[in-house]
Amino acid sequence: MVRWMCDIKVKDRVPSKELRERERLGLDDIISVLQQSRLHWYRHVLRKKDNDWVKKECSRPRGLGERSCKKNCHALKLNREDAMDCSSWRKLIKDGC
Repeated sequence: MVRWMCDIKVKDRVPSKELRERERLGLDDIISVLQQSRLHWYRHVLRKKDNDWVKKECSRPRGLGERSCKKNCHALKLNREDAMDCSSWRKLIKDGC
């Protein structure tokens, strides 16, 4: 899709990384997109009550589970109080990732 947007053919031998970095496309790095998505979900979980099924489900160890969310929150200096304010949480995530 990125090649199509840039009107670049595979024959032109331009690396995908170089295409993604072009400013006119305004594409975010896939790692940043995944972190933002994960942290949006984690905010949802933090705001739930302790007996809610979402909290129970998220306490299971998984690859994209609570441990990695806590690690991302620590790296971005986010805390539980930040999660209560939706607009500031989104801004902090967007600026940090």
